[in-house]
Amino acid sequence: MTSPPTIDREEKLSPAKLHATQYVIVLILGILIFGLWRLQVLDVDNYRSLAEANRIRKVPVLAPRGRIFDREGRLIVDNYSSTSCFLIRDQIRDADAELPKIALGLHIPIEQLQATLRRFAAAPKYQPIPIKQDITPDEQAFIAAHRDGLPELETLEEQRRLYPRDGFAAHLIGYVGEVSEAMLEKDSRYDFYQPGDVVGQSGVEATYDAYLRGTDGSRDVIVNSHGKEVGQLGQELATPGHDLKLTIDLDLQIAAEKALEGKNGAIVALDPHTGEVLAMVSRPSFDPNQFSVRVSHSYWNSILDNPDHPLLNKAIQAQLAPGSTFKIIMSVAGLEEGVAQDLRVNCQGGASFYGQFHACDKHHGGVDIHNAIPYSCDTFYYTLADKLGIDTIAKYAKSIGISLKTGIDLPQEATGTMPSTAWKLKTQHERWYPSEAISVGIGQGAVTASPIQLARALGGVASGGVFHRPHVVMPGQIDDQTQASIYESYPGAAEAKIALNADNWQIITDGMAATTTSGTAGVAHLEGIDFAGKTGTAQVMSHAGLAKAAKGRNTTPNAWFVGMTPRRNPDVVVAVLWEHGDWGSNSAKLGAQMVDAYVTKQRTKDHNLKLADTPAPKPEATPTPAAAPTASSTGQ
Repeated sequence: MTSPPTIDREEKLSPAKLHATQYVIVLILGILIFGLWRLQVLDVDNYRSLAEANRIRKVPVLAPRGRIFDREGRLIVDNYSSTSCFLIRDQIRDADAELPKIALGLHIPIEQLQATLRRFAAAPKYQPIPIKQDITPDEQAFIAAHRDGLPELETLEEQRRLYPRDGFAAHLIGYVGEVSEAMLEKDSRYDFYQPGDVVGQSGVEATYDAYLRGTDGSRDVIVNSHGKEVGQLGQELATPGHDLKLTIDLDLQIAAEKALEGKNGAIVALDPHTGEVLAMVSRPSFDPNQFSVRVSHSYWNSILDNPDHPLLNKAIQAQLAPGSTFKIIMSVAGLEEGVAQDLRVNCQGGASFYGQFHACDKHHGGVDIHNAIPYSCDTFYYTLADKLGIDTIAKYAKSIGISLKTGIDLPQEATGTMPSTAWKLKTQHERWYPSEAISVGIGQGAVTASPIQLARALGGVASGGVFHRPHVVMPGQIDDQTQASIYESYPGAAEAKIALNADNWQIITDGMAATTTSGTAGVAHLEGIDFAGKTGTAQVMSHAGLAKAAKGRNTTPNAWFVGMTPRRNPDVVVAVLWEHGDWGSNSAKLGAQMVDAYVTKQRTKDHNLKLADTPAPKPEATPTPAAAPTASSTGQ
């Protein structure tokens, strides 16, 4: 039997296929080796820079400033959401080529953008540079559309200040703005601030900046080489600033704003029991909202070119002759020195002193201290000044606070001037002549004061010689150490008490009450209100100069009035300065509006409290129906 044939199952590759496979393997290895060489040798610098760009970025989280309220908790200053644009310097590939495109898209002058970059040149590279605040929707769209081409542009949501319109309480509140290079270099208060930080620049915003400001936070994010956020490592939450309650009464502030509308000057209302400022207005005003982002050149120039100085807070910075309001201080000096009680003059329109005639606005006839205040007789106070002498006048004026800062917690308060023999020798290197005291006796000459000084001074006299430091923030909000530090930064007359004879006090306060009834402020009389005060008409030129000059805005006297209610130990005192307002009686009308608003509010409040305290009448008891008679009850 023949056996079956065997089959060889081993398959062998042909030499051609084997060589082809080897060539493919060698080619793949060559490609891999070339790629590694290109990555690690040829393009090492490029990929190293890309790897560097793929890193952590610290994104700031800005803290909102604390809000500001009036004494009754009504909102005055708030915040609003805003978008700002920042520039990330470590994403800029070619600054010279990209800055013009950025400037065009964000509507920024190229010079301004370059100046901003120079300001931040010394700052750390990781710190974003704010290049435009409060950007518009079309500018946000520009940034979004050029995200790949301009990865260095980044947006950030933040809270910005929203102030009342029409400059309402602008000088009191102040405004915020970017910290300047000068502030960083010269003011130790800004040692821990960075370029671009928003800080208080004036008013309450400046004084209480550290309290309102809060603490910024940050987010640590991972970004890729295109600047796109791809992850987050952690964050430090921002701490909002503290809210602040002012002593301002919004109702009185509105009344003061209306009273001074269309006029130049200032109004201050304060509580002389505590020194709390209830209202403060200065005109002309400015719009602080213009400063909360970046003030435009046109608006800034309009402020600088305005001859009435809108940025000047005339309530605390005006230094003008107080006119006849100074006669209250003269009365204090004359009575306390025992001179004014027995002084009698016959006013025939003025009197001559040292060979020169000094005029009085009327022929008052016989005048003593009791009618000298309501008549505001210049002749009487010329004579009193001559008898007292300048140094005695200066002693009493300074004890009451004239020529001294009040210490109010607002920046850049002015001191005013109270002349004396030592003052003239120091400032003018000349001796004082007795004839120079005559004009000082009626609040003219070299004596100057501000509305806040006169409000504190006359309010303190009416309070029996007790003077308190004016302040604009309600007590108890800030710890004592911080508050003491703030007050140390604003030195002044502050708290004081002078010995004032009770009889003299009564004479002066009764004289001020007569001023608003039969005296120079009779046109401002308030029926049913114990309203007292003193007018002042302060010339801006001499009588001879006025006679030669054409009467106009710059030659018309300044009109002053300081009033209070009640006449003794008053609850409110109001100082009014109306620049070029002519007679003091015109300012008295404005002061009367303020006092009337205050009294009306207090009476309404007292009436409402009485209603709340009065128990509601009990409802009459409903008679109970008699029960039906029963056998036992009738005895049957």
